Amino acid sequence: MIPFSPPRTDEKTIEAVSEVLRSGWITTGPKTREFEQKLTEYTGADKTLCVSSASAGLELMLRWFGVKEGDEVIVPAYTYAASANVVVHCGAKVVFVDSNSDDFNISIEKIRAAITSNTKVIIPVDIGGMPCDYDAINELVKSSEICSKFQPTNDTQKKLGRILVLSDAAHSIGGIYKGQRCGILTDITVFSFHAVKNLTTAEGGAICLKLPSDFDPEEEYQKLNIKALHGQNKDALSKMKIGNWRYDIVEAGYKYNMTDIMAAIGLVELERYENDMLRRRSFIFDRYSELLSPCKHLQLPLYKDESRTSSYHVYLLRINGINEVKRDLIIEEIYKNEVAVNVHFTPLPMMTFYKNLGYKIKDFPVAYDNYSREISLPVYYDLTDENIDIVASTVLSAIQKHCE
Repeated sequence: MIPFSPPRTDEKTIEAVSEVLRSGWITTGPKTREFEQKLTEYTGADKTLCVSSASAGLELMLRWFGVKEGDEVIVPAYTYAASANVVVHCGAKVVFVDSNSDDFNISIEKIRAAITSNTKVIIPVDIGGMPCDYDAINELVKSSEICSKFQPTNDTQKKLGRILVLSDAAHSIGGIYKGQRCGILTDITVFSFHAVKNLTTAEGGAICLKLPSDFDPEEEYQKLNIKALHGQNKDALSKMKIGNWRYDIVEAGYKYNMTDIMAAIGLVELERYENDMLRRRSFIFDRYSELLSPCKHLQLPLYKDESRTSSYHVYLLRINGINEVKRDLIIEEIYKNEVAVNVHFTPLPMMTFYKNLGYKIKDFPVAYDNYSREISLPVYYDLTDENIDIVASTVLSAIQKHCE
């Protein structure tokens, strides 16, 4: 079977991990700090903190901002559970909004309509790697109309003076918006380095800071380091210095740190990301579009326009004129022919936990329409040209069987 998204693992990766293992330093240490610096250089962020997952990064930033019970956080209905679960963990209310019909991303007008005096954070999600319209979102939260609704409840919120924009860029490292890379498009950006992502550290994530000038990046980075390590004011590497064993716990923090084993993989991945990984993924996207474009039943994904370029993470194919049942039959047919495909995503109001909280998918018609017609095709570095052609022909045959 042609798999859906296996990670890229080769001798360079194996040697990098072996080097760390031989060094005797495998938890957070020099490799993690080097990876943070390289990510800062790559994205242009003011400061980067590596963490154990993107979920950890999102939750850490919500807690840094003081999100709590009684607060509201706006999240797209069309996303993975992590984007909303972190809000629930903080005791706040998830306010789902609908999607765009073209690029799957969060609707700006729906954001505007959902903002109340309780709104503290907006979490836009770059679905499939295509950046959201960050200028529009940033302008919205900075407008006098929206700022007048904002009611800060702690010093950090007072300092920002408006709704925080926390980008869930789990899919979009390397994506471009108006000439700038994801990582600096809004206040805070969180990347995922999970095994299926373009750039992987097996698990892991990173927080990129691009806050207004009132915030000192180094000071905020140090605060976040403490929060990410149980509120401990020294990390393990610092404590290893002679006579420097004593430390303090200054708050009840979390266990969100990245290890040097993970960072070693990330350093290999990042070094070859722009000129190797992204180029291959771009080729795969373009080849799929070339092969599938003659089919009248298909709506090809938007992954480039005049202001944006995707990171080519997920090829989000939609089939015109079908429903969820027929989409599932098409997927079955594709699997019978030994090609693995997927669906990104089942909207969260359809999930049991969120349904039980009272959310209804009928309130998000665009998200449901996108989901009910969507099939994600395999995209990964080692997918051969021959396999690309096999995937496309298998998809076309399945559609012909069930749609004509």
